[in-house]
Amino acid sequence: MPATLLQAPNTDTPEVFHVPLDRAQFRRVPSRPGVELYKAHIVHHAFEPHTHEAFGLGAIASGVERFRYGGADHLAPPNSLVLMNPDELHTGRAETAGGWRYRMLYIDPAVLADLTGEPVWWFTDAVVSNSQAQAQRVSQLLEALWQADEPLAFDSLLHSLVVEIRPHARVDKPRPTDKRMRFEPVLDYLHAHYEQRLTLNDLAGVAGLSPFHFLRQFQAQHHVTPQQMLMAVRLFEAKRLLAAGQAPAMVAASTGLTDQAHLTRAFARRYGVTPARYQQQLGLK
Repeated sequence: MPATLLQAPNTDTPEVFHVPLDRAQFRRVPSRPGVELYKAHIVHHAFEPHTHEAFGLGAIASGVERFRYGGADHLAPPNSLVLMNPDELHTGRAETAGGWRYRMLYIDPAVLADLTGEPVWWFTDAVVSNSQAQAQRVSQLLEALWQADEPLAFDSLLHSLVVEIRPHARVDKPRPTDKRMRFEPVLDYLHAHYEQRLTLNDLAGVAGLSPFHFLRQFQAQHHVTPQQMLMAVRLFEAKRLLAAGQAPAMVAASTGLTDQAHLTRAFARRYGVTPARYQQQLGLK
């Protein structure tokens, strides 16, 4: 049964929002680490910038989604594919009054490379809307993956999904680099120190720039502020720890968040469910 968005069961943390029309649900399969399924109907919720640090392969079943990705706004209409590269921050909100329904699969790059035998995949288009029939096949495969209860069936369907998506992937050469490479040491620093109280001077020092010059350049290249990037890193790490079974209070403390209530608000704004509900959906509670 789909989970009510942001409605946490039996938790000491009070609800942050009450959006009865919105639904979001995650699923992981123990036999295939590095793969996560997601399906949702979102009407009112607006996702703040976040990352899955995995390839995102999905299909829009109905409605239209608007999302910010790669420095540009995108509209994903019904029967379109949404294809995201790893490490790309993105947002999401409904463009139509009735919201949008969609299914996604998030797959770690190493798992995808092992599955395909092709070490380099990347997508040039975040939205592909020129084949209604293909989008419907992808949506059906995603739903079948959700229902698969045998490891062999799951892996077979996963391969079929990747084969279906393959024509839209670039595999002939590495993904082109750009000026964002300049800030890779800063991103590495954020990943290594996300639990600390970082300052603009800290990050500017890593980049070798004056603080506000760094701030302008970083936002121009990544389309988010350093603080938004830090929060995306913190919440991705929180998601990983929650999936490993750690208690939300411990996760909040170890990821630099103020307390469990802060984790609940921040996690829900980026992933559409509370930490308690996320763990419940993964069968951890």
